[in-house]
Amino acid sequence: MKYLVMVQGSQADYEAMGGKASPQSPAWSEKELQDMFAFMNKLNDDLAESGELVDGQGLTEPAQTRLVGVDDNGRPVITDGPYGETKEVLAGYWVLDCESLERVTEIAQRINECPAPAGAPTPPVVIRPIQGAGGDGEPGC
Repeated sequence: MKYLVMVQGSQADYEAMGGKASPQSPAWSEKELQDMFAFMNKLNDDLAESGELVDGQGLTEPAQTRLVGVDDNGRPVITDGPYGETKEVLAGYWVLDCESLERVTEIAQRINECPAPAGAPTPPVVIRPIQGAGGDGEPGC
């Protein structure tokens, strides 16, 4: 079965990783960033070696986001980020092909072990089965 495993963050989290503290997160040092990158690289290497990694990417900060929608008249409405009304955004993801929900849950628990500065938030890791990607009989998109 394939799963989308997501980690969330906020503009403040990205700014903290860039060295700017906020009430939500302390500033990260260069060593703390390197430790986080090393952890993620090791996790990705382990998942690739086990054959469970389909894809995984970190995403840029919300300030580089663009929202595309339509107004009441059906005309496009394009807005650049960040969005004050959105506290958390998708910060990164993995597409994993795991034998069971229990296995992907083990991986999500490991993701939560990623090093961070003391006092930094630890957002939950979200697991979503990918419809139609694991023999469940449902069509995919």
